[in-house]
Amino acid sequence: MIKVLLVLHVFVTIALIGVVLIQRSEGGGLGLGGGQGMGSFMTGRGTANLLTRTTAILGTAFFVLSLALALLYKGSAADTNAAILNGPAPASPTAPAPAAPPAPALPSSLPQTPVDAQPAPPAPNKTP
Repeated sequence: MIKVLLVLHVFVTIALIGVVLIQRSEGGGLGLGGGQGMGSFMTGRGTANLLTRTTAILGTAFFVLSLALALLYKGSAADTNAAILNGPAPASPTAPAPAAPPAPALPSSLPQTPVDAQPAPPAPNKTP
């Protein structure tokens, strides 16, 4: 039952995307260019009404199918792994991580902090 509803949900979703993409943002309907859309098929107003009605029907079907699938998944057994979050937990590593190597010791002649640093001695003045 869930698989049938899921396939139907995918078809309704694709149809809804197609109907929305066909529409023009100004409400002209069938954004295929020109004022008539598909020639003498329908008037501009009739096309807009048809697309609006189709969008409303497909949107309602999408909403109802989404709620039905959510309720069916909620009511299904917990051990069926129907949802991604119901899957097994990832395995943790069994070997401990290697210890970090010790940091090399600094020679005592180097200053440890900038406060301990001394300015360089002035260079001797060599004037001929």
